[in-house]
Amino acid sequence: MPRIVFMGTPNFAVPVLEELIRHYEVVLVVSQPDRPVGRKHTLLPTPVKEVAMKHNIPVFQPEKIRNDYEKILEVEPDLIITCAYGQIIPVEVLSIPKIGCFNVHASLLPKYRGGAPIHHALLNGDEKTGVTIMYMEKGMDTGDMISKVLYTILPEDNVGTLHEKLSVLGAKLLLDTLPSIINKTNDRIPQNENEVTYAYNIKREEERLDFSKNGQTLSNQIRGLNPFPFANFLVNNEEFKVLEAKFIPNSKSRPGVVSEVLKDRIGIDTIDGTLYLTKIKPFGKKIMDVKDYLNGVKKEDVFKWKIN
Repeated sequence: MPRIVFMGTPNFAVPVLEELIRHYEVVLVVSQPDRPVGRKHTLLPTPVKEVAMKHNIPVFQPEKIRNDYEKILEVEPDLIITCAYGQIIPVEVLSIPKIGCFNVHASLLPKYRGGAPIHHALLNGDEKTGVTIMYMEKGMDTGDMISKVLYTILPEDNVGTLHEKLSVLGAKLLLDTLPSIINKTNDRIPQNENEVTYAYNIKREEERLDFSKNGQTLSNQIRGLNPFPFANFLVNNEEFKVLEAKFIPNSKSRPGVVSEVLKDRIGIDTIDGTLYLTKIKPFGKKIMDVKDYLNGVKKEDVFKWKIN
């Protein structure tokens, strides 16, 4: 049985690691260093580290993998499997395993190379996405493809639900693909460079809702940033985060104006209709349904919102 080193950090990588542990010999888990979380800055283990500890698998957490990888050399792996590790892996590490280094990537490559493929699939209103098993190379997600699984995005999907679904699909796809990798009978398909797009990590300014845009774009933005980092807009210079909304096309077209306040939603006009907010996080408050928010404020004050 091949000796496997697994490299991953967040919840997305957990199903992949769990399946590897169930069916193969994982001799080392490499994860990002533990980081302080919350207002109390509590140091918590990464989700992947928690799984490794539960199964008594050694964990290695270098601050910078390019400078500190001796531990991987020591275990003499046959395979390195990566999934959402969070650092660029240097060629010195890629050359360590006897069989090779392989990645579970949450897009249908060559579309959406980079760190936020799930966000960008939703932000762009894509109808389909998926997972690709690929060879690791020096460049960012440039390696040859081995296998893919396709997923049709549902209207109710957001980043959270897609993370869960694609992580499970990716774990299954990896298990289905590994025998051919181990036997060296797998496909090896170069990526078409003419079809490459990138999915860089979300910038702060990309979280801001601009009501002068069309409503479907804003709806995609809300889904594509929920549950992290959340889309937002300013009301009287205070940040409102939006978790859920529904767009209705119409001819009102008064961008950025509150046009309706109903018992369970707030309607803000866009350039081509009205975006009805149904779940929000007001500044300094917890996440709540708009219905609950409206129980604590005056309706006429909401109509006076100055959105900027």
